[in-house]
Amino acid sequence: MSTPSKLSQLRELSVVVADTGDYEAIKRLQPVDCTTNPTLVKKALDLPVYAELIERELAWGRQQGGDREAVVHAVADRLTIGVGALLSTLVPGRVSTEVDADQAHDTAATVAKARQFIQMYADAGVPREKILIKIAATWEGVEAARVLQAEGIDCNLTLIFNPTQALACSEAGAFLISPFVGRILDWYVANGQTPANIDEDPGVVFVRGVYAEFKRRGSPTVVMGASFRSTAQIEALAGCDRLTISPDLLEKLDADHGALPRKLVAGAAEAVQVTPIDAAKFAADLAADPMATEKLATGIDAFAKDLQALRERIRSEL
Repeated sequence: MSTPSKLSQLRELSVVVADTGDYEAIKRLQPVDCTTNPTLVKKALDLPVYAELIERELAWGRQQGGDREAVVHAVADRLTIGVGALLSTLVPGRVSTEVDADQAHDTAATVAKARQFIQMYADAGVPREKILIKIAATWEGVEAARVLQAEGIDCNLTLIFNPTQALACSEAGAFLISPFVGRILDWYVANGQTPANIDEDPGVVFVRGVYAEFKRRGSPTVVMGASFRSTAQIEALAGCDRLTISPDLLEKLDADHGALPRKLVAGAAEAVQVTPIDAAKFAADLAADPMATEKLATGIDAFAKDLQALRERIRSEL
């Protein structure tokens, strides 16, 4: 009897999520959840499977009067929901859909966009239970999640690099957080601190710490490791609630038949005295963490640029 692949072993320990909007890859790799964001939607514009959707939405855009820029934004939103709706038919779980990164520091705008997306999905026949609204974990984003979760709109708080950021999301009742393993490692390597082994990888250490603290507090917020640079990082977090993995790393895990032991085990919840995190503590703890400050800012900036590029592409097609 041959050993099952590391991917099938991992599925027994963690919920496997595909970090892609590639229809064919999702069909082949059968993750539980998947994600969509402007980068992925922009890539999707070149995939034959979305051709009909794109033609339909561009045709809709060409028929609209009024402010041209507003039409470009509307088409971008419609494509995002269209891609998400198609992907929702492929996965048994959720599709994470990103709200505008250029509104990452605006609570009201983030809440409004999230409600709009949930309504657009409902109009496309996709219930809110199939969707996670993806929000950058700024303080304003955390506050938006607090409002949305109270309305039954589940949120994925992304770009998590700091323990206070993670705990603030949990206290706001966020459904899920995405701590970025690879980007944390990138920062330390760029600053001349390469870890000696995987157990000293700062991204791995961070996620293990957040996972342990959430379980200790009895927090229901799901910890989903994200942004992996290697299968070693993924294996070091086997047992984490969820892991979102790019298709190339999923393929590597699928081709490897070595043993994959569980690395994260949930400890028992304790009665923990907690002083809730407020805006001042959030700001102070981030300011004291140059890695988190830089990575959160550059992450939002990259997502916002991708959104601009998607809109630029639509502008030229219209």
